Amino acid sequence: MLGRRGPDPFCWGRFLETLCREEPVVQGPNGRLELKPLLLRLPGLCQRNLMSLLMAVRPLLPESRLLSVLQITQQDAVSASDAWLHALGEMLRRDLEVGGSRASPLSKRCQSQLRGLCKQLGQGGRRLKLPQVPDPEEVKDEENEDRDSQQRGKRRKEPEEELASSDGEKAPKRFRGWEREEEDHKEERLEPESLESLSHGVGSSPIKKQPVVGVEASEAGQSLEEAKIPAERVVLPKALQDQLPRLQQLLRTFGEGLQGLEDTPPVELQLLHECSLSQMELLCAQLQLPQLSDAGLLQLCTWLLSLSPSLSISNATVLARSLFLRRILSLTSSASQLLRAALTSFCAKYTFPVCRALLTPVLQAPGTGPAQTELLCCLMKDESLEPDTQQLILGHILELSWKEETFLVLQALLEQQVEMTSEKFNVLMEKLCEEGLAATTSVAYAKLILTVITKYQPSITETQRLGLAVALEPNTTFLRKSLQAALRHLAR
Repeated sequence: MLGRRGPDPFCWGRFLETLCREEPVVQGPNGRLELKPLLLRLPGLCQRNLMSLLMAVRPLLPESRLLSVLQITQQDAVSASDAWLHALGEMLRRDLEVGGSRASPLSKRCQSQLRGLCKQLGQGGRRLKLPQVPDPEEVKDEENEDRDSQQRGKRRKEPEEELASSDGEKAPKRFRGWEREEEDHKEERLEPESLESLSHGVGSSPIKKQPVVGVEASEAGQSLEEAKIPAERVVLPKALQDQLPRLQQLLRTFGEGLQGLEDTPPVELQLLHECSLSQMELLCAQLQLPQLSDAGLLQLCTWLLSLSPSLSISNATVLARSLFLRRILSLTSSASQLLRAALTSFCAKYTFPVCRALLTPVLQAPGTGPAQTELLCCLMKDESLEPDTQQLILGHILELSWKEETFLVLQALLEQQVEMTSEKFNVLMEKLCEEGLAATTSVAYAKLILTVITKYQPSITETQRLGLAVALEPNTTFLRKSLQAALRHLAR
């Protein structure tokens, strides 16, 4: 239960009181000491999750303590600019009925974007309006117009009046009429000038000439909106903007190979926790991370890995892509020891981001060659990778379409005797049997099969052994006889 921890009830009042407690903190570039509530010292994502938790356990919370928390978030400028925090706070205030206020949970920015969306969707006489507090006289006029409309057997002229109508039976019919009208004007909505105007309204996709449907979908949530917001509209957090020259100077120091760098991460890197997905992409572009030297890459990764709390999965994915992907794909010879160390250490802590941003793209890229394959094999063989990290990597590889480079990387991983469930092992065996007909001349495939038979012999069932025998029947490599002998040994 959310409201209990162990046999005793959780003290939510003391918990909320602690969040409101002020503590000294160093603020600003001048290092000024200020008092700041503990709640505001949490990263933005943590604050959102906390407010969501408070929504879930609302009946258990003391109103006086909860009101103090809401007042703190309302007075904080950063929290007020966060659309999710603003919405969650307003929903909690509604539950408390503070001052009888029924303020909209949408922030001013979201309301402005919604108005812009309604204006764009209202082109051609089909104008939409935001719901407003109804005027008593307008309500009477609408009711009279409803009765007149029903007598004439015609729908009313303005769609916004139909939305505000309380006649629930006729609404679906009117909506179908709108659909027919929308079909008549479909080409009009997709004109270039309409899309251009949309790009200056709500948070639209950076891809030009994208259908309006994509713009509407981006309004469903803040994360989707940030993923599609044009690059020119993304702005870094104010605190990070102030420290950007300092970060750029540090990276230039990496490139110059100067000594005397600090072992502990600079305090400026803590500001990465405040970045959204689009802001992190902008920051990586401004810092020109792909141009770092291998030595600078290792130093930066060392600092990133020592951050507490850890980076979010989405931000770690952006960093992995920016730091490593172009560097790895452009390799024409063996990777340096510095690059291997940086990649291995980053993968050990942020395995899922590395799999999503690096492993999958590199294995699926058409230009993957010996240099890239060698680097990935070294990563698979590294002893610092934990068993759960190996299992996660294996799961990603099993979901890919396999080719020659995949066989080599998978063999390097399976040589470490990865612990896996029976379900995952069954998937592995099925994939191996499926690839047999397409890999009749592949030595890498034959070595992979030999590794599986040798390392995982106790797990292979009789059905799987027969499946491998069928898959190896057309094999033409020099390892065919050795594989068939190993399969016969399994049958004993």
